[in-house]
Amino acid sequence: MLETKVEALLKHHSFLLDNKKIVVGVSGGPDSLALLYYLQGEKVKRNLSIIAAHVDHMFRGQESYEDAMFVKNICEQLDIPFEMVRVNVPEILERTGKSSQIAAREVRYQFYAQVMEKYDCSYLALGHHGDDQIETILMRLTRGSSGKARAGIPFTRPFSPGAIFRPFLSLTKDEIQQYCRHHHLSPRIDPSNEKSIYSRNRFRKQVLPFLKKENSRVHEHFQRFSEELQSDEVFLQELTVKRMTTVMTKREESKITLDIKRFLEVPLPLQRRGIQLILNYLYKEKPSSLSAIHIDQVFFLIHHREPSGELDFPNGLKVIRSYSQLSFLFTSNVGEKYLFEINEPGSIVLPTGGSIRIDYLDKEIPDTNQYTALFKACSIQWPIIIRTRNKGDRMTLKGMQGSKKLKDIFIDQKVPIQDRDQWPVITDKKDCIIWLPGLKKSSFEGIDTSTKQYILLTYDK
Repeated sequence: MLETKVEALLKHHSFLLDNKKIVVGVSGGPDSLALLYYLQGEKVKRNLSIIAAHVDHMFRGQESYEDAMFVKNICEQLDIPFEMVRVNVPEILERTGKSSQIAAREVRYQFYAQVMEKYDCSYLALGHHGDDQIETILMRLTRGSSGKARAGIPFTRPFSPGAIFRPFLSLTKDEIQQYCRHHHLSPRIDPSNEKSIYSRNRFRKQVLPFLKKENSRVHEHFQRFSEELQSDEVFLQELTVKRMTTVMTKREESKITLDIKRFLEVPLPLQRRGIQLILNYLYKEKPSSLSAIHIDQVFFLIHHREPSGELDFPNGLKVIRSYSQLSFLFTSNVGEKYLFEINEPGSIVLPTGGSIRIDYLDKEIPDTNQYTALFKACSIQWPIIIRTRNKGDRMTLKGMQGSKKLKDIFIDQKVPIQDRDQWPVITDKKDCIIWLPGLKKSSFEGIDTSTKQYILLTYDK
């Protein structure tokens, strides 16, 4: 019965088991032990190479070590190469503050990748089954996962130099235990699987029995739901990538900016996936606290009547709205203040990547634009200073009386909030602002027919 169901799942996914070199993750429990025996039974017929890999997480001292020796003895009986490692995960928890399940998982998969490389294997087989699928989907929905994460456990996914596959996803836990009894297997039982402190165990003991009572084949429906959702997501992700390239105005390793107006023209289902796509790109390691609620907060920020605002996301990521722009950036990407003193003509590259060039002119006077400014040489006191804004900064404006706060100029010109603290401010020796490049010119700028020599400032953004 088990063999028939596994064969049907492999055929459904067009997965050919023949001639594969496979590392099998074996804890010694019913699922992984049954998987090892199943693959061993197919070994000759399908020309398989099998290597068993076991990780002792050292949670239970001698007991967990005995689990490892149990798996080792099984492999010796079956003439299967055996690899194991002992890792003090409790010590890792104390040092990093990670949860026990996350830390243990990271250790396991790291070791599996090493064994795959050692034996030149392209596949890792794991014993996740249909009950695991139900629990995973329900847990993720409950904690607010979004997108592809809601689909639960995939039959196969890329891993290390090859891929993970899970041939038992069409089976229930009871079917696997029945298989173990039929083959006289005596798997090891991890007592932590009975502890109600783990959310998965609570779903397993309280929710799963109810669902199975309602429908004994519920695992098949969850598996079909998972596969349909995964295929839908692949298609929608492709559409999302195409549309998001048309709305992003800036894309860097730790910063992405999009045009809100163009973004809102994208269909809503793609909008949500677009935000998720940005978060996946920026977060090298996705925080466990990140959920669909954060995406809802982004939409609230976009649709709020105020033209500006910001959100603080996990691990220092900021989402900043400024008029028609929405930026995602890490706080470490927000530049610090700068100040440069220029005592002679030349150019300087700014921390933002732009540049300011200073030249003397005494012949032909060029036409100026918002990125150039012309000053009488006799009216400028060197050094010319290029700096970031200070609190209370004001400047006189060409053609206007009095002065105006830089803060108000930035607001009037709709300069994104995250750009204001890095915008270059040009002053003379007395810290009198003579130019705000690209935005406003001071009353000191302009041509005077009686002047023979000028200073030309050019801003290359």
